Amino acid sequence: MIKQLGLFTLSLISIIAVYVFLLGENKTIEIIKDDYLYLLSLIPMGFIYLYFRLKLKDYELIDFNKNANLSFRTSIVIFLVFEVIDYIQEDGFIGMISQWFFYWVMGLIALFLIEIINYLKNYVLIKKAIK
Repeated sequence: MIKQLGLFTLSLISIIAVYVFLLGENKTIEIIKDDYLYLLSLIPMGFIYLYFRLKLKDYELIDFNKNANLSFRTSIVIFLVFEVIDYIQEDGFIGMISQWFFYWVMGLIALFLIEIINYLKNYVLIKKAIK
């Protein structure tokens, strides 16, 4: 997960830089404010993630998600499809790029959920093994 968080951090910096350059500071702040509820949802998910991570730190974990990873090519194709849809639905280029932050937040939520589910499956498996 550390590698993915590094990529998410780099992509956030890139998105903010593009927003400030193309849209200006006020519009950038407005876009971030529009998605504040999604950002707030990351807080309890972060606590749940840390709880399981600390609870299971002394155990060897199984990666239940190893076969569920999308290839880079598939991820790019999905992203491009959404970009075309946004270009049409959001009235052009500016509307399209204004959705990038939303996609970033949704990607982070998905990453947290995948990791939490993996920890939960390991937790249940370890609990069964202990009994």
